Amino acid sequence: MQYGFWAKLKKPIFALAPMYDVTDAAFRAIIAKYGKPDIFWTEFVSAEGLNSAGRERLMPHLWYSDRERPIVAQIFGSHPEAFESTARLLADLKFDGIDINLGCPDKNIMKQGSCAALFKDPKLAQEIIRAAQKGAPNLPVSVKIRIGDTKVDWKDWIKTLLEARPAAITIHLRTRKEMSKVSAHWELMPEIVSFINDNAPEGERPIILGNGDVMTLQEAREKVEQTGCDGVMLGRGIFGNPWLFDRSANAGSQTGLTDKKQKLAVLLEHTRLFEQTFAGAKNFEIMKKHYKAYVSGFDGAKELRAELMAAKNYPEVEKLVEKNLTA
Repeated sequence: MQYGFWAKLKKPIFALAPMYDVTDAAFRAIIAKYGKPDIFWTEFVSAEGLNSAGRERLMPHLWYSDRERPIVAQIFGSHPEAFESTARLLADLKFDGIDINLGCPDKNIMKQGSCAALFKDPKLAQEIIRAAQKGAPNLPVSVKIRIGDTKVDWKDWIKTLLEARPAAITIHLRTRKEMSKVSAHWELMPEIVSFINDNAPEGERPIILGNGDVMTLQEAREKVEQTGCDGVMLGRGIFGNPWLFDRSANAGSQTGLTDKKQKLAVLLEHTRLFEQTFAGAKNFEIMKKHYKAYVSGFDGAKELRAELMAAKNYPEVEKLVEKNLTA
């Protein structure tokens, strides 16, 4: 097993969850500036797509800067040979690690036999992990999973994955069917940790991260203490809150900065960086989901949000924000 950067991390480990068209290179750069997590993940990218004529269209999802290190590239797919060649590409791009998404419940993705669909074919999941390891023997390969398909049923699934010796396992504590409609089953985590401890190959126990419903660093610390996992991956709490991981400023509070001027200054910085980074390679509409989160909790927020939803570029956003600040 190759642990790579994972072996150097101090516990507890707090990681930023990969979210498609959310945690892109621009937003990660903002987060790195205002509150850096212990690990960054890219948005997930199709391993098959990276081996096709459409590769260049997908490459913006793999853009990153050195200030984001350690940075892990997350990929998905269903063909081991694609994972092997993609792993070689990711090694050439100097990523610190590779993560395989085995948990996304999106129906279109599952139709391809990828992500959560692989729960029904654990041997193929095993082959995929080994193919990535073969393609990038000097990089740690980790996986992100759920705890079942239509019901909680994780033991055989995890045991099969452990045979492939992943460096780390991030466990989203819901089934595929549950999506995000029910509370994450954190009560199961102590048993899962114990099971992994008992069943991992000797001396090759993977790092264990929990995921689901954790919105603050304080909550994350409590989950680690209560369950025995090595760390927590946080996702939704980052919306409108790039200082979520700033241990010094807010001790992991959910609200972070509440001053209107500060919030809007970060909104402008994020928007400007998005345009500079992607220059048309990504649709400006992606920024709108961030505006909904940034623009809240102050007088006039509803009106400004509505105006920002119609903006088409940074200059328009800047004018609207300046008008709001001087009103």
